[in-house]
Amino acid sequence: MRVLSVVHEGTSTGGGGLFEDLVEERGGRLERWVTVDGGAGPDSPERYDAIMVFGGAMHPDQDREHPWLAEEAAFIRGALGREVPLLGVCLGAQLIARAAGASVGPAMTAEVGWTSVNLNEAGRADLVIGTLPERFDAFQWHYYTFELPTGAELLAENDAARQAYRLGERAWGIQFHAEVTLPMLEKWFVEGPAELPDPAKVRAGTDAFLRDWNVHGRRLCGAFLDLAS
Repeated sequence: MRVLSVVHEGTSTGGGGLFEDLVEERGGRLERWVTVDGGAGPDSPERYDAIMVFGGAMHPDQDREHPWLAEEAAFIRGALGREVPLLGVCLGAQLIARAAGASVGPAMTAEVGWTSVNLNEAGRADLVIGTLPERFDAFQWHYYTFELPTGAELLAENDAARQAYRLGERAWGIQFHAEVTLPMLEKWFVEGPAELPDPAKVRAGTDAFLRDWNVHGRRLCGAFLDLAS
């Protein structure tokens, strides 16, 4: 299985975390497109059996600051048109929505840290998102949100934002970070301490929730890879 991981930071701070690990554990061929490096992206999305698009410190509408965003959105649009299985995380979910023609912009309420998320009836029935509990504590770090693309179905939400959707039968977006590992979070906490609303509370939540959160993340990613294969 050939899987493309689209990342927007150096892989020590960004990357696909346990999602990338799972691809390799399952014997898949993992390739990375690190967009901030400035090199040309892949020439054709249909070369891949699945594409995963991860998060980053930038926002999905900052084309002036990050000119490669337009190229990435066009690549995602091509993947959607060719029905290549897609999974977007945080910024990735926003970029899939943008590529599908939906509006993206600042959220009314930023989410940084651990927050509760609820699946709706469609989410509980979904073959990917439905691997999660009906209510769960998710790790978040975002200031933007998305409108649902035309034809998309909302699968999860909370009071702050839409949290998950499916577009067609081959593309999913999740606002929360189900891919994070402890080394990734420790790096984020060191690099962005001013963004943590209550550092002690966020670290206590990490101690309390991360182990189960990683179990949920592996199930979600595994279900996506199963469908893609």
